[in-house]
Amino acid sequence: MTVALVPIPPEVEEIGYRAIGCSQTVHRILGPGFPERFYQRAMYAELEEKGLSFECEKRIVVPYKGRRVGVHRLDLVIAGVVIVELKVIPRVLEVHRRQVLSYLKASGLRLGFVMNFNVEVMKDGTKRVVL
Repeated sequence: MTVALVPIPPEVEEIGYRAIGCSQTVHRILGPGFPERFYQRAMYAELEEKGLSFECEKRIVVPYKGRRVGVHRLDLVIAGVVIVELKVIPRVLEVHRRQVLSYLKASGLRLGFVMNFNVEVMKDGTKRVVL
């Protein structure tokens, strides 16, 4: 059986692209080395400046076999369609990518990013995750 992959809609891709641009601006101005909350606040300011709607600390229900097993808070949901997990860690590991994949499954969204600000160049700290 072959599973047909459904592409991410262009409007969702555009939101993702704009989110990456915001993270690059934040990183270019602040650089690495600050606590995560500083990057969160700067991202909020940059998203607002760019006219992107967002929800911070968005609560989602975590389902398991039709039951609610808990509630989790997502760092950022941009325009209701893109999840962003903010990090300040030595390096992004596979477990961080899988973390966002789990968030996508629980939320029903398809596109997410791990954005680690503890890097020399933001491009190296951004990992795309697609469901």
